[in-house]
Amino acid sequence: MDLQKRIDRNLEQAITFATAGGNPSILCDAMRYAVFSGRRRAYGPGCVSLSPWAAGDEAPGASNAAATAIELLHCASLVHDDLPCFDDAATRRGKPSVHTTFGEATAVLAGDAMIVLAFETIARECLATPDRIAPLIGVIGRAVGMPNGIIAGQAWESEKTIDLKVYHRAKTSSLFIGSTTAGAIAAGADPQNWYGLGEALGDAFQVADDLRDCAASAEEIGKPCGQDAVHDRPNAVRELGLGGAVQRLQDLVGQAAASIPDCRGSGMLKQLILDEAKRLVPKSLATAAA
Repeated sequence: MDLQKRIDRNLEQAITFATAGGNPSILCDAMRYAVFSGRRRAYGPGCVSLSPWAAGDEAPGASNAAATAIELLHCASLVHDDLPCFDDAATRRGKPSVHTTFGEATAVLAGDAMIVLAFETIARECLATPDRIAPLIGVIGRAVGMPNGIIAGQAWESEKTIDLKVYHRAKTSSLFIGSTTAGAIAAGADPQNWYGLGEALGDAFQVADDLRDCAASAEEIGKPCGQDAVHDRPNAVRELGLGGAVQRLQDLVGQAAASIPDCRGSGMLKQLILDEAKRLVPKSLATAAA
């Protein structure tokens, strides 16, 4: 199964629903641009939420809704993260960022609109499984909100002292944990069995992002590099050294692969994770990470 195509198909449906009529036109264009413009990660949070499909997919409508909501929230967080008040990033996914293209005010509104659309999508698409709506909203809300979600992760950057583990847990791991556990709820699986996978994947993606920020080129990752140093933020490379960060990534990928519950698609998921981990390592470090 091509998980990315499944995500894209349902994202298109959600964005079409939100932009029906085409007005306000600039905001409609900005939302579509934020979701579909430029390079996209092949195994991001939205796809992670479909991992429990391997254990059964008795309610595909609910699984699709959860994955779509996660991906919309992820895109919204990137739009807001790029704003001048935060990273002031001119590019994202190899193209001009949303605020660079449409203006700061529209970028704020586009991010806000996608946050609302995420939860609306769950309510609209889970009518056949109404018992899963509240658990999904609760799990996903915790993944993005306070006190330990990605909003908290962004807020930690304004603190004078930052604990790297707590910061990374909120900034990245929370969304991946929310992804796997929400996917499990939607698929009728036990969310606790999928918690460890989300945690390890989130930690691995954050370390990989830190490595790319320090050792990749802007052309390679599609956004400005060196942002952690510019904004004096904690970074796994700064704390562990380059070799230590690479080793940490390898350890986390191994943990993620080992934490996959025993199910019919566990082998496929393990290989997918290992392949994606290789893709995330900066080209200059590929040999060291092999």
